[in-house]
Amino acid sequence: MAFNIAVAGKGGVGKTSLTGMLIEYLVAEGLGPILAVDADANANLNEVLGEEVELSIGEIKEEVNHAEMNGVPLPPGVTKTDFLRLRLNQAVAEGNGYDLLVMGRSQGAGCYCYVNGILKTQIDMLAGNYQYIIVDNEAGMEHLSRGTLGRIDMLILVSDCSRRGIQAVGRIKELITELKLKVPVIKLIVNRAPDGVLNEGTAEEIKNQGLDLIGVVPLDQNVFEYDAYGKPLVQLPADSPAKVALRDIVNKLEIIKNGKK
Repeated sequence: MAFNIAVAGKGGVGKTSLTGMLIEYLVAEGLGPILAVDADANANLNEVLGEEVELSIGEIKEEVNHAEMNGVPLPPGVTKTDFLRLRLNQAVAEGNGYDLLVMGRSQGAGCYCYVNGILKTQIDMLAGNYQYIIVDNEAGMEHLSRGTLGRIDMLILVSDCSRRGIQAVGRIKELITELKLKVPVIKLIVNRAPDGVLNEGTAEEIKNQGLDLIGVVPLDQNVFEYDAYGKPLVQLPADSPAKVALRDIVNKLEIIKNGKK
């Protein structure tokens, strides 16, 4: 059974960047197989990983809807369910030491409930094929509140040094309790800290929110430069401060040990 890791936090704190570096670290350690899931409608985990995505779940949903609206027949003997399953399997892209599944967006306005449901079904179907499933969630709490992720073995909350960021992940932790979700491990990573040091105000708010801080990732100029030029963050030098800090955090989290249970 796969060890499920969810990464969550408010938008703009660098959780996708950290998710990508986490995946790259596990691959470098020779672990796997790994399924990386970009569960954000505004998908960009593939850019961090340096992968091209040809098909997303949102696009498949639109494809099926378009066929129904325009009376386009399915192949002979193929039901809508079979066709959808086939296309979803084709949406699992093979990356460098991992597979990647992207939620993506649907066209136009409307609720994402159906797309979320498809995502949950697909994760459930694929779970038995992988050692790790690592899910980069959209900003906010929707996937958690809707149960899209199913079982979560480890929840990594990511915040920047702002009080609002810490309060946002505090609310996510509260939601876990309210929903009575059984998440064995919930840890906080503070990202983009100047000189890798927390100020007293941030540390105080972490304590107020009852969060378990596992590590701090320093503000890394290399990350900004790679982003600016569209270079995949997994190609950062091994001695890049953010990468060094994340490796140390992963070792503290014992992800590798837990994933082998």
